[in-house]
Amino acid sequence: MKEKFLDIKESFLEIKESFLEIKEMFLDIKGKDLEEEMEKKLTGTQLKLIALVSMTTDHLVSVIYPNYPTAWYLVLLHIFGRLAAPIFWYMTAEGYHHTKNVKKYLFRLALFSLIGHFAYNFAFGIPFIPFKTSIFNQTSVILPLFLGVLGLCVLDSQKLKQWQKTFLIFFLSFLAFPADWSSPGFLAVIYFGQNRGNFKKQMLYMFLWIFLYATIYAIFINPLYGAVQMGVLLVIPLLRAYNGERGQAFFGIGSKYFFYWYYPLHLVLCGIIRIALHGNIGVMIGG
Repeated sequence: MKEKFLDIKESFLEIKESFLEIKEMFLDIKGKDLEEEMEKKLTGTQLKLIALVSMTTDHLVSVIYPNYPTAWYLVLLHIFGRLAAPIFWYMTAEGYHHTKNVKKYLFRLALFSLIGHFAYNFAFGIPFIPFKTSIFNQTSVILPLFLGVLGLCVLDSQKLKQWQKTFLIFFLSFLAFPADWSSPGFLAVIYFGQNRGNFKKQMLYMFLWIFLYATIYAIFINPLYGAVQMGVLLVIPLLRAYNGERGQAFFGIGSKYFFYWYYPLHLVLCGIIRIALHGNIGVMIGG
């Protein structure tokens, strides 16, 4: 028990160091125009492709080397894997503002949230029926994306009163809790969308929600990998370089439906690798 508390203490020290680094970054850019500070070169398609590489690396490492390995090179690969989720949160919020039909956008996210549930749980050996093994990590990250867009619709509604909006946001956050990246994933989409145009504020809120997530992860799941979650902050220069353009697809790679279908298909491949290497066992929390 004492060793566990020491591990948690070390993880908090690492998280504290990350906080100091991000604080210094915000102090460095204070008073500057973020639009002029860095030339914007990355399109939405390029950012998403970076996210796919990051996500695929993270998932392959998880199924090949299960149960939170501590080898330094595997931890570094998992830190690289933290780039994926914040890019998808950010681009989902951007998608909400650019879509011509928000109902169709919600339908696509809901559909692939359902498909993604079975693919994600198969990939990592998590029961398809939730809460058999844990309250954490019971479905894929697409559920918080769907709920995030739904939450943005709620906040922009002219028909709902403020107390109704507040209640619904709390309720949607509760629904996102069992998913990959949990409620902070949902809240990141909300605050990215609500603070569009204010990059500093968007990143500050992302830091706060990820710090909360990392703390809970360190206490209840794994101290080292709680600290690993702070690797999300490495995405800030990439998001700052986003030029607001969708970008072109290359031979279908990078098209809208390419990203939707890539997610479940690569997870099915991960599940096959998991079973081939280890049998039908869970390889992370929830399994």
